[in-house]
Amino acid sequence: MTSGNNGASTPEDDDPFGYLYADGQANGAQPPSGGYGYPNSVNRVRAVGQRQYGQPAPTAAYGQAPPQQQGTYGQPNAHYAAPETLPGGATTTQTSYSGGTGSGSGRGRGPNTKGLLIGAIAVVAAVVIGIGVAMLGGSGDEDKKDDEAQSTPTQSQESTAPSPSNSNSQAAEDDLPTIDAKALALAGGATTASDIKGAQADGGVYVTGFNAVGSSLTWTVNGIPKSGKYSVFLGYSVPGKDGNATLTVNGTPSTAPVNLKNYAHGPEGDYEKGWTKTYNWIQLNKGTNTIKMSCEQGNQCDALVDQMWLRKGWVKSSS
Repeated sequence: MTSGNNGASTPEDDDPFGYLYADGQANGAQPPSGGYGYPNSVNRVRAVGQRQYGQPAPTAAYGQAPPQQQGTYGQPNAHYAAPETLPGGATTTQTSYSGGTGSGSGRGRGPNTKGLLIGAIAVVAAVVIGIGVAMLGGSGDEDKKDDEAQSTPTQSQESTAPSPSNSNSQAAEDDLPTIDAKALALAGGATTASDIKGAQADGGVYVTGFNAVGSSLTWTVNGIPKSGKYSVFLGYSVPGKDGNATLTVNGTPSTAPVNLKNYAHGPEGDYEKGWTKTYNWIQLNKGTNTIKMSCEQGNQCDALVDQMWLRKGWVKSSS
């Protein structure tokens, strides 16, 4: 060999296109006819596994398929055998995969996604079941509380429960006395009569002769249940004209006179058609009280009186 040109003695130095260049032609490169352009070049066109080490590689003309070697039935076909499996071949090292085992094709499996999916579904199912159990448990507690609340009487239920009756005491307060004319204490020329019709007292008895100054009628009331406000009503008749009188309660004259107006609108001089009623608001003490109606100076006392009665409180109606 000469310096700078080692020839094409090795496969690495082969140039399949050397015949195209001047230096390649100088070295004897020829167009390909079954091999590369250099003489004695290595024939690299072969099928995988065709060549066996220690044996000459079969050759074929350019453009023809190389002959195949037949293998024995049941034995590996040398045409498909890797060089590592042949005598003198390189030692191979098997690599294991932590993600799975090798298959028949020698390829390792990837991550077990199916197992991961099943595990995730199981976790979600467990969470859903736990939430459901918690909700059911809470609902049960609330239902129990509701049942306990229903078993305890409410304020409205307790208010509808029967309570001790105080009807007797209430009746005693409302059942205030009424007095007829014949039971009144009369003075100053006042007397009783019954010849004029329309009186509501027992027997049609009424007080007459009341139209003189100094005449009076007094009612001593017993059994007043408690001190407080009361209304005293008076049944009377006037002869078609208005009148008035003085009221004294427990010795104290009232500033308001007894109003004896012609509310019945009876004709003048007709006592029979003049029967009506009036009232005054007074204060009474618990127990016994005196109520006096008198004809004083300045009063117009031409009236007949048949009854007196009390009502609790300051009211305008005698019913």
